[in-house]
Amino acid sequence: MNIQDAQKAVDEWINEHGVRYFNELTNMAQLTEEVGEVARIIARRYGEQSEKESDKNKDLGEELADVLFVVLCLANQTGVNLQESFDKKLDLKTKRDHDRHHNNEKLKDGL
Repeated sequence: MNIQDAQKAVDEWINEHGVRYFNELTNMAQLTEEVGEVARIIARRYGEQSEKESDKNKDLGEELADVLFVVLCLANQTGVNLQESFDKKLDLKTKRDHDRHHNNEKLKDGL
C-alpha cells in the first residue's frame, strides 16, 4: 500500500466507523499523545530508563501505526497529498544530504 492508498483507507474508515474527523487541533493533540507513547517505549526499552512491568507488553509497531493513522487524518482533513509531499521530501533529502552523511565522521564508527 502506498501513502495515497493509506490516506484513502483512513478516509474510508473515518466515514464508515468514525462518524467524522476530529478537528485539526484535537488531532494535533492526539498526535502528540501518540508520539509520547512511542517515546516512552523507546526511552524504556532502548534508552537508559528502566522498563516498568506495565510497559513490557506495549507494542512499538502498534504505537507507530497510531502515529501514522493520525498523521494521515491530518493530511486528509487539511488537503495535503502526503504521497506527493513525501516524494518531494525524499528527493530533496537525497540531493541535499547524500554527501553530508557520507562525510560525517560520527557515522563512520558504526561501519
